[in-house]
Amino acid sequence: MARIPDFDPRQTPSPIKRRMISLTLSRPGTWFYMNVASRLDPWLVRATGGRLDSSFGMVPILLVTTRGARSGQERTVPLLYFTDSGNVILMASSFGRPRYPAWYHNLKANPEATLYRRGVKARYRAEEVEGPERDRLYDLANQVYSGYSDYEERVEGTRHVPVMRLSPV
Repeated sequence: MARIPDFDPRQTPSPIKRRMISLTLSRPGTWFYMNVASRLDPWLVRATGGRLDSSFGMVPILLVTTRGARSGQERTVPLLYFTDSGNVILMASSFGRPRYPAWYHNLKANPEATLYRRGVKARYRAEEVEGPERDRLYDLANQVYSGYSDYEERVEGTRHVPVMRLSPV
C-alpha cells in the first residue's frame, strides 16, 4: 500500500526556513499564496513529476483531490501537511478567512481523497479531530507553520479552525 512520505512536525526548521515562513506571514506573502501559489503549485507538481512540490519549497505541500460536495466533480488543492502516526494531518485554516475552505466541505461530504506528494499517490479517508487530540495536533501544526495561531485569532468568534486526520485506505 502506497503512503504519503512522513513529515515530522517536531524537526527544527533551518534559519532559511524560518525566514521564509516569516515572509509568508507578511501581507504580500499571504496574498501570493492565496492568489498565485494555490493555482501554480498543482501545475508545478504535475509538470515536475513531484520533484518540486511548491513554489515556496520550504514547507511540506501535497496535493489533495476531493470530490465536490455539491458538484461531484474532482477538485485538487495544494495544502501544507504533516504526519502523525502514519496519518496525514491538514488544517482547514483558509488563511484566517471567515469561511471554511471548500476542500473541508468536500471532505466532510465525501471523506475519501487522493493525496499526492513526490511521486506517491495514495487513497486516504478523512475525519475531523476534536477535543484534546485536536489541541495536541494543532500545537504540532504550529511547529510546522507558526501562522496557524494568527489564523485562529482572525476567525475567533466566527468559526474554528478544523483539524482533519486522513488515514490510509
